[in-house]
Amino acid sequence: MNPRSVLIVDDDVDIREILADMLAETGFEVTTACNGLEAIAAIRRMEVKPGVILLDLMMPVMDGYGFLRQRHLDPDLASIPIAIFTAGHGVDRDRLGDDLPIVYKPFDVPQLLDVLRALSAGGESAA
Repeated sequence: MNPRSVLIVDDDVDIREILADMLAETGFEVTTACNGLEAIAAIRRMEVKPGVILLDLMMPVMDGYGFLRQRHLDPDLASIPIAIFTAGHGVDRDRLGDDLPIVYKPFDVPQLLDVLRALSAGGESAA
């Protein structure tokens, strides 16, 4: 895994682009995907897995919950830390578990960076 890389998974192209630009300016290598299925395909193509995944929950094709189900079944995916990135409408903590940090939209940049740095370094973060 590359601790300085982030995979942003969000169906909103504006959010993906703003986040990608902001994170690149802070030294992260950024890859993006528009849904969970595209994210899985992108990860499988990568020689070096991302250090952290920033995952939206509500997306077409495969939502964040579907991605998390697939992640649970695939050891390569399961080893990548995840932060949930959501507007917070209907977040089902029972389906997420208590260990995934949540960053709410609209996001606080310092909080988001703290969460990403902590996860990519293998640490815990309270979001």
